[in-house]
Parts: sequence; structure tokens; C-alpha cells
Amino acid sequence: MNKTERLIAEAEIKDLMYKRIRYMDTKQWPMYATVHTEDHISTTYGSLPKAGQPETDGEKNKVQGHVALTNAIQTLMEEPVPMISCHHVHNPEITFTSETTAEGIWAMEDELWWQNGETEETLHGWGHYEEKYRKVNDKWLICERGLTRLRTVKTPGFYDRVLNR
Repeated sequence: MNKTERLIAEAEIKDLMYKRIRYMDTKQWPMYATVHTEDHISTTYGSLPKAGQPETDGEKNKVQGHVALTNAIQTLMEEPVPMISCHHVHNPEITFTSETTAEGIWAMEDELWWQNGETEETLHGWGHYEEKYRKVNDKWLICERGLTRLRTVKTPGFYDRVLNR
């Protein structure tokens, strides 16, 4: 991959991530699935209590497949009541491991809100997404994602919505 091809690929991966965040925050679930490979693996639920973590084949904090991922995110964001989210990603470190694969680390910040009766519950978090990308049919897609939170500030009842679904 020459320098120009690398710069184009980096821009495409950045656009991919920005779309993923926008699709999630605006709840465009059919579009959200399209930015992931069919065999996508997500391990982004580690900050949730174990009882509230999704699982694949008995493994907590793991969702496999772009449809399962979309369903898990949609359920988290819409049940038992809608949640509003705002995500920001910054300063990606993108490394190409081949002509058709790459890895990225993104600084992230998110804030989530939902109504618990008369109380507004919130979570504000900071950390890093670690992702892997694969070029499929000449299009970059996200094939793996992990999330490490460095800090969260939340209201006392925030995790109740996850545990009481």
C-alpha cells in the first residue's frame, strides 16, 4: 500500500467510524448493521454488571455477528424505555496490518440518558475503542470491537434498567 492508498484507506475508516456512531446515536438500526462484517465480534459490555451483559455461546460480554450486535445495541438503547446517547471519538491511531486489514484505537467519550419514572438517569464515560477492520468487496467494515472505560460517572439507578429488562 503506497502513501496515497494508505491516506485514502485511513479516511475511509474514519468515515466508517463516524457513521457507526451517528447511526447508533440516531437509532438507524438497519444502517448500523451495514458498517460491520457479518462475523463481527463485539466485547463492549464489560462495564455492565455481569447479569446485564449479552453473551454468545455462554461467553459473557461477547456478541457475534452484525445482526446479533445490532439487536443487542437496539435492545440496550430502547428497552425498557428509550435511552438517548451522544458519542464522540477522537484521535484515531490506525495501523494497517495488510492491504485489506487494519486496527484502530480511538479515544472516546459518551453520555447516556434515560428516564426512570420522575428521575433522569445518566452515565458519562471516557475510554478507548479498540477495533479491527477488514476490506470486503472494496469497502472497509468493522470486524471486531472492544471498549475499555477509564472512568464513568453515573447516577445510582443507571444500571437498574439493564438488570431489570
